[in-house]
Amino acid sequence: MKGLLLVARREISVRGRSKGYLISLLVSAIAVIVLAFLPKLLGGPDSYTIGVAGSDSAAMSAALKSVKPPSITGDSAAIEVKEYPDAASAQAAVKNGDVDAAVIDASTMITDGGVSTELSLTIDTAYKEVATAKALDAAGLNPAQIAQATAGVAPLKQESVGEDADEASARMGVATILVIFLFFMLMYPVMFVAMGVIEEKSSRIVEILLSTLRPWQLLGGKIIGLGVLGLINVLVLLAAGLGAANASGLMPDLPPGTTAVLMGTLGWWILGYAFFASMAGGLGSLVSRQEDSNSTITPLTMLMVGCYLAALLSASNPKGTLATVLSYIPPFSAMMMPMRSASGSVELWQQLLSAVILAASVVGTLALGARIYRRAVWRMGSRVKLMDALRG
Repeated sequence: MKGLLLVARREISVRGRSKGYLISLLVSAIAVIVLAFLPKLLGGPDSYTIGVAGSDSAAMSAALKSVKPPSITGDSAAIEVKEYPDAASAQAAVKNGDVDAAVIDASTMITDGGVSTELSLTIDTAYKEVATAKALDAAGLNPAQIAQATAGVAPLKQESVGEDADEASARMGVATILVIFLFFMLMYPVMFVAMGVIEEKSSRIVEILLSTLRPWQLLGGKIIGLGVLGLINVLVLLAAGLGAANASGLMPDLPPGTTAVLMGTLGWWILGYAFFASMAGGLGSLVSRQEDSNSTITPLTMLMVGCYLAALLSASNPKGTLATVLSYIPPFSAMMMPMRSASGSVELWQQLLSAVILAASVVGTLALGARIYRRAVWRMGSRVKLMDALRG
């Protein structure tokens, strides 16, 4: 293990202190922070349409118009109120999307799935105002008695007449962003592994290194070292994204469990990186010049792009047959399963099963990549055919 860790420390020291790595890390973090603040910087005030019906609809309408809720942009959200003759009409308006929510008899809020925290607080504030006014009017009491009467106001009941469309849309957005994030966070360190192997072979420094190190130590150390740098990159971007979302006020609007899903992404990234990096190291050892790298690395790149496109296209239907099947097939599962997890359409045991299958495939890929590397890295000159390396 001493030789393995020595190579890993060398990769971390050399690559991690390079200007290119540090600048790309800084630029990526800034880009994530800017994206988190864009809705607040560029968006205008939020606007909501609320329907009212039944008893006390006039009082509820006046109360809603008087409420000035702060928008996510910092301005006051615009409130439009529509009055309906009866509860059925108001409920139909909610289903048809004519209004964001409706209040029936100043006691029940009707929604089509979930509503934003901002809208819920707006309606609740108006409801408390109407309920308090009714309590005061009915009591006609002194301040102490009024306080006692208003303390008994029951909380506003909320009923949903459809699936939580807003939350489903938010989950799909998070799943899509997660797939894009995983793809780029995997692509760069994996390509660095391949390029590093080719660079050492083309400069023939590999002959010097292998005079004191075993091939598995050199390849394994490179994979570990570049993996640590890649993991640092992932952690920095996740921290920057979550911190910026919290500071910009977007965090409450994210679907429940988003933070846990993002933390779980680290495990999927590690497994995916180990799988693809093992292949990259083996394939990179087949050529002796950087100009010839496309001939061996292109199949790996196409595989990664295929996994990315499959997960991206499945984000709109995470419960579909294609998404379900591919979430158990390595290496597609490295992107497909975290996407399905973000969409909330997968159980914990399914994630664990997929992770076990992917981990088993990583062991096999590591053995295969090391076998190719050991037999091809010594052979200089023309490209080594893959089958020749496998046969030895």
